[in-house]
Amino acid sequence: MKNSDQLFMQGNDAKKAAKELANLSSETRNKALYNISDHLIANKEQILSSNKKDCEEAIRNGFTDSLIDRIYLDETRLDNISKDVIAIAELTDPLEEVFDIKSLPNGLRIEKRRVPLGVIGAIYENRPNVTVDFAALCLKSGNSVILRGGKEGILSNIVLSKLIRESLEITGINKNIVQLIESIDRDLVTQMLNMRDHIDLIIPRGGSELVNRISNESKVPAITGGIGVCHIYVDEFADIEMAISIVNNAKVNRPSVCNAMDTLLVNKKIYQEFLPKIAMIWAGSRVEMRCDNRSFDILNDSSDLIVRANNDDWGTEFLSLIASVKIVDSIEDALDHIEQFGSGHTEAIITNNSSVSDRFLSEVDASAVMVNASTRFNDGGQLGLGAEVAISTNKLHARGPMGLRELTSYKWIVMGEGHIRA
Repeated sequence: MKNSDQLFMQGNDAKKAAKELANLSSETRNKALYNISDHLIANKEQILSSNKKDCEEAIRNGFTDSLIDRIYLDETRLDNISKDVIAIAELTDPLEEVFDIKSLPNGLRIEKRRVPLGVIGAIYENRPNVTVDFAALCLKSGNSVILRGGKEGILSNIVLSKLIRESLEITGINKNIVQLIESIDRDLVTQMLNMRDHIDLIIPRGGSELVNRISNESKVPAITGGIGVCHIYVDEFADIEMAISIVNNAKVNRPSVCNAMDTLLVNKKIYQEFLPKIAMIWAGSRVEMRCDNRSFDILNDSSDLIVRANNDDWGTEFLSLIASVKIVDSIEDALDHIEQFGSGHTEAIITNNSSVSDRFLSEVDASAVMVNASTRFNDGGQLGLGAEVAISTNKLHARGPMGLRELTSYKWIVMGEGHIRA
């Protein structure tokens, strides 16, 4: 069977499975999630063995350390993935939500009920944990999902999806709720983007090339944001030690992810105190600092990791141990820089001045705006969603971390007693 024919068959199976899933009880869907969590841990050696092969292939192909980190799984990461599935199971069922209940003067009773979107098409790169996140969140929210991961993690994804489907069968649920496209043929992505009769929403997770391709080509509604160019502005009223801790966490904690800080903006009134301290800490983690002229002048003798920034370093998502650094004269300059170079993902300010932080919160246009907190908190798990399928920088239909409610729509329920319209 041709790969294209196989994909259409998967689309048909996903549509059928989605209708079945939407009518299952919350208890049944939760039981499947617990089974998935247990099954992943019970088969961790199989998962880690396949993941090791993926990582070895990535090394042979000359992948950067940051890309390999996105693929890599160990027991700790696998345990956290399993715990995230349980966390999703324990969240309130979105399909039980009824809201905007009211009675009209004519006696009609009105309400809205949450419903699944249907079939989600997930197109993503590198990270095998995304396979589990998509499957768990779609299952909980009553959606089927067709997964198309990158070739870099294909062996890991095959094993993970197989175990998830086994868990569904153990629960007595149609396993076609979760399906993986095992072929790495890029033409299948194009086919997915044209499957309007089979897929209700496309969600990409990856770099700008993938996101822009889907934005330009998809005939299926798609979430086309998600590129993370994240800034932290250290204000003149910042607590220096707090700022050092937050900035270091935002850059070093996991530099290969979209909510890591890319650009550090420092107020001119504190840069002489702040920059040498953060540079010394970053030197220990081998963070390259791409500095504007003023910051370069004060730091250029401190480390071989200090270089002059060029125009391309502003507005770049580095996904590695690189940060661009700029000194700004005021909050106005910081806001202007973020407006020009930000991607609408995550922006943060470090300050103890409430009027300054209020202005920052009001004027910055991003899916998440932080005060005295690391950009790394723009994450579904950290914000109480259990996990996420993506971080959307769109404004329609979802913004920020996409969890259960963002994978649903609603329908109007109108209850009458023989009402007719005059």
